[in-house]
Amino acid sequence: MGLTSGTKLGPYEIVSPLGAGGMGEVYRARDTRLDRTVAIKILPAHVSSSPEAKQRFEREARAISSLNHPNICTLYDVGHQDGMDYLVMEFLEGETLADRLAKGPLPAEQVLKYGVEICEGLDKAHKTGVIHRDLKPGNVMLTKTGAKLMDFGLAKSGSVSGAPASGLTLTSPVASRPLTQEGMVVGTFQYMSPEQIEGKEADARSDIFGLGAVLYEMATGKRAFEGKTTTSVIAAILERDPLPISAVQPMFPRELDNVVKTCLEKDPEDRWQSAHDVKLQLKSIATSAGPLELHPGRRNYERLIWIAAVALLLMLATAVYFRMPSNPAPTVWSSILAPENTTFAYFAGPVAVSHDGRTLTFVATTADGQDVVWVRSLGDLTARVLAGTAGASNPFWSPDDRSIGFFAGGKLKTTDAAGGRVVTVCDTPGSRGGTWSQSGIILFAATWGVVYRVPSSGGTPVEVTKIDRALGQLSHRWPYFLPDGRHFLYLAANFSGGRAEASSVFLGTIDSAQGKLLFHARSNAAYTPGYILFVRDRTLMAQPFDDKQLEIRGQPFPIAEQVQYDESTWRGVFSSSFSGVLAYQGGNTGVNSSLVMLDRTGKQVRTIGAPGDFSTHKISPDGQRVAVGVLDASARNYTLWLYDLFREKQTRLTFGPSRSTFPVWAPDGSTVVFDSNETGTYDLFEKRSDSTGSEEPILESENSKYPTAWSADGRFIAYNTISPGKSATELWILPRFGERKPYPLLQGSFNVGQGQFSPDGRWMAYASDESGKVEVYVRPFPGGGSKWQVSTAGGASPRWRRDGKELFYLAADSELMAADVDGSGSVFQVVSRRALFHVLLKTGVSRLDVSTTSEQITYDAGPDGKWFVVNAPPAGSPPPITLITNWAPELGK
Repeated sequence: MGLTSGTKLGPYEIVSPLGAGGMGEVYRARDTRLDRTVAIKILPAHVSSSPEAKQRFEREARAISSLNHPNICTLYDVGHQDGMDYLVMEFLEGETLADRLAKGPLPAEQVLKYGVEICEGLDKAHKTGVIHRDLKPGNVMLTKTGAKLMDFGLAKSGSVSGAPASGLTLTSPVASRPLTQEGMVVGTFQYMSPEQIEGKEADARSDIFGLGAVLYEMATGKRAFEGKTTTSVIAAILERDPLPISAVQPMFPRELDNVVKTCLEKDPEDRWQSAHDVKLQLKSIATSAGPLELHPGRRNYERLIWIAAVALLLMLATAVYFRMPSNPAPTVWSSILAPENTTFAYFAGPVAVSHDGRTLTFVATTADGQDVVWVRSLGDLTARVLAGTAGASNPFWSPDDRSIGFFAGGKLKTTDAAGGRVVTVCDTPGSRGGTWSQSGIILFAATWGVVYRVPSSGGTPVEVTKIDRALGQLSHRWPYFLPDGRHFLYLAANFSGGRAEASSVFLGTIDSAQGKLLFHARSNAAYTPGYILFVRDRTLMAQPFDDKQLEIRGQPFPIAEQVQYDESTWRGVFSSSFSGVLAYQGGNTGVNSSLVMLDRTGKQVRTIGAPGDFSTHKISPDGQRVAVGVLDASARNYTLWLYDLFREKQTRLTFGPSRSTFPVWAPDGSTVVFDSNETGTYDLFEKRSDSTGSEEPILESENSKYPTAWSADGRFIAYNTISPGKSATELWILPRFGERKPYPLLQGSFNVGQGQFSPDGRWMAYASDESGKVEVYVRPFPGGGSKWQVSTAGGASPRWRRDGKELFYLAADSELMAADVDGSGSVFQVVSRRALFHVLLKTGVSRLDVSTTSEQITYDAGPDGKWFVVNAPPAGSPPPITLITNWAPELGK
């Protein structure tokens, strides 16, 4: 039976479970003596019950504990209590190398940096007489301070080279017995050396083989030895050599081929004889390729890649100009890291390649939490930030590649790609992509509804497409002009119920509202000569396309796998040019956030559930549960779950293929109101929080609605919507008694929403951009013309403390603010304001955009205001952008 929170093991207090396997359970715990967080592994009964096993375990624990090294996870202590033996280890925050590789291969400088650090950890272990024997990406943790070797669970104390070592093992999630025996295969077979597979004695050179396999996978994103069955993988390890790294990554140093090849020799005598030797080789490569410094702050190796790529492009251009006979240009793959102290904001839109393929623009999040537009030319060594683009999303190029369009603050804007004045084109509630034609027309889509056209110089938007309600269409989005400037691609999204697969890519024209169905897909589409690109099951696909007849030909084929895909907006993170340049961001977006509980200083108290793809969340009135939208991988939609905040318990609330988000609790916690697109439009539904009964509609209409709050007396529900024929977000009230006829509380030419009732029901806190900047205000409820501004430099997402004396909100710089307020009289007073802590939001989430009808709830406050639940990004660095130059159709076939 697992241990519960608060259980004491000697001086260690259990906080929460971290994982479990066949060889034990791991818990997060607090060392009460030193007030530090540790990880505790409980050993299985077959180790604790065997005197011989315990004796060997204790001897080995002493050996492992001597490995005090910055690149090895430290073993602090061992203990025994109530019949349980346990290990106390260093608690590491970050991501495993396996998790990082799920996003794609690493840039060369990171391969060398982490490779050197792994070697240093191995070298220390080997010199102490300890062999790991299960070196693999899952046993390497990437932390802020570097790579750390973990889980010496199959470790063996013994000689550094060929002499046999006595079998001593700690716990491991992959071993089936606690102690090794002669002829027993121990380890993860994809990374085993030939001698381990054959059940022979392993020594330090077996770790060198595993090191080679790890280096190969870091550089290529592929395992060194692959096969469809265990037998075929074993045969590959024993008989075959992998493709050289340079064949997969042409821009990597060729010297790395020899280093890895020597690590992977079948005979231990032919391998590098120590990790120290491998470390020297990797450092030599870094120096000769440099000046390449082994820390993440430098991009010198990447700069060399760019210089080589630009030189290659110039050579190709020269060859074409002089009509020189030559072979087809090779396809070149390279990785692009985010600018210094930023992260790619893929939720705020993918990288956009200019039409001539020479320049990239993208949104990256700065250290102070601002999403801004950057531009990078293939001929430059660094990217440039464009001033005046804070809060930007979904950038796109003008036809001459001299200007960039983007969305920010509920407006469509343009600016010069070289930097300069930002021009507002028109208002728009949210953004679902834009595209710009040679005739000066911009097509764009808002959060919901049709595709609009507007002159790039500014004007009133005009509808270009028409929603087909018979097909259940709810949104036309992600427009993309074809080269003729008249036709364009767009996605007709059908979010309703089980009909989501009916969503399709259409061909539209600027002078007709009727579109032509091309193919079914749930993705944005982009044109590259002869093909339409889109994402299917997170694979980038190429659909052959007849440019003259404007018809598809044949079947689509894959180009790249594990492409980032945003399930909430149905957009793949990729871009293409008319000149054969592709760019995409890899990684598995099924895990893009974590629910974490923080105290008032921003210190993490606990993690709630496992990381996943979360949309919106709301804490129950009693502070015991949180309702949250969770991506259902099978239905490919968000469903609501109830997570117990203090126990490892989750209960699913909504079922079916429709999308359910934006939960709001009844004041007694008995019911949850939410939005659902069961009928196509997002309507308001309710269901009992004990999961009994059915999901019942409480408000249906032609425009979508998103609940934000339920009054403490149970009489009113506040929600956001956009009235038919209007473009601004409005705040409406639904009475729960009497006629139950909804009415607008606040509406106008500006955007207003995120309404929150004060605990005594006398005030309404909300966010509005009426001043030209989103701020938090309070006004009397249910009526009254007075209002008071709470935030002073931008603010959104207000939340009340249960006693009504404190109002929280999120500032423009992602600081969580606390305002002491007094609403006891007829005049509302803001007594003081103070910053509590900086909120790390999942990448690309809009902080101060109230223009969209759906607020991306990033945090919620506990009833007493002493703790908060935040929808935070997962640990680790976002994956780089992959650039493919001279893309050829044969690449994916």
